[in-house]
Amino acid sequence: MEILWFLIALGLLFGVLGPYLLRRRGGGIRQVAPGTPDAADPEAYGFVRQEELDVRLPGPDHDLLDVLRIVQATQDWRAAAQLLAGTPKEGEVRWQRVQAFAGAASLELAEKPGVGGAWLRAWRSDAPKDAGAAAVHAEFLVQQAWRSSAAGSDDFRIILEEARKVAEEAALLAPGDPVPYITQLAVARGLGYPHEQFDQVWAKVIDRAPRHMGAHLAALHYWCEKWHGSREEADHFATTAAARAPQGSLLAALPLFAVFEHVPDVVLVQDFYRTAVVGKAMEGALYAVHSARPDDPMLAHVRHLLVYFLVRGERWAEAMHQLVRVDGHVGAVPWTLSGDPAGEYTLHRNLAVAGYEANGGSPATLRH
Repeated sequence: MEILWFLIALGLLFGVLGPYLLRRRGGGIRQVAPGTPDAADPEAYGFVRQEELDVRLPGPDHDLLDVLRIVQATQDWRAAAQLLAGTPKEGEVRWQRVQAFAGAASLELAEKPGVGGAWLRAWRSDAPKDAGAAAVHAEFLVQQAWRSSAAGSDDFRIILEEARKVAEEAALLAPGDPVPYITQLAVARGLGYPHEQFDQVWAKVIDRAPRHMGAHLAALHYWCEKWHGSREEADHFATTAAARAPQGSLLAALPLFAVFEHVPDVVLVQDFYRTAVVGKAMEGALYAVHSARPDDPMLAHVRHLLVYFLVRGERWAEAMHQLVRVDGHVGAVPWTLSGDPAGEYTLHRNLAVAGYEANGGSPATLRH
């Protein structure tokens, strides 16, 4: 995670003492021992304890979690195949479920080398024409490349080349499905496609799902300065998509993700999180959240990133309003970029509670 402003010190101080912080006059925050009368307690707001946070998903998908439990317990792939077959191709949910199945298999393999994820191998072997199996396999290979090999190494490129082949096969099995092409966006980033070649893949994505938020996030990574673009190109991509987004689309939040991708490792500008650039991106994301459908599957992703920026901008009440809507699940950027997603999320949640109460807030005043 990026080393940013005073959270360097606060992380060291608060990380070992759990969710209890002192309220004091003037809106300030300081550390106290757990259990003291003045300690701010996140559990008073109904927040989930750190050890119970779900790091797999950004928000609830009960059908997916039920199927994952069955598949991992029985090593039988058929429940996964049935769930994906019944998930609409054009929506965000299919992409999230493909990622989740691939991630589960990848983690199983990491925990049990040579044995873990056997259900995915059996699925591919038993149902070679199953488009869902091919899509999960391609995404599995992408995740394996990033997880097990150094970017740019021979092994990394070999795995991504195989992912490209499997993604092309998945696209042939389901011509209208954007998911195999979204997977190819990660392949393009890893293999360093030139801009023209990347644009060809991107065209296939937007032909099938022009307002797909997950696809735009995948493409944004390619255009970032640390990969194959620049800060200006990433900002242009994000702001153009936001400007073209219809009412209710979460694409209006894309500029905030572009800002996040280019936050420097060490922030030297005082009040960086209150600058005009950051503030404008945050307001766009807040507008997107307020106008989006309550059941939009990407809503939790935007809320999680808003928590990160609102806390660091000391906008405590607004951060709390986002927290009460996402608490319990932390499988989203920025937390997943940390070695301890639950711990990183909890630190920000602790600060939000302390800041909220330091400025007169309480569980009774927080609107749900």
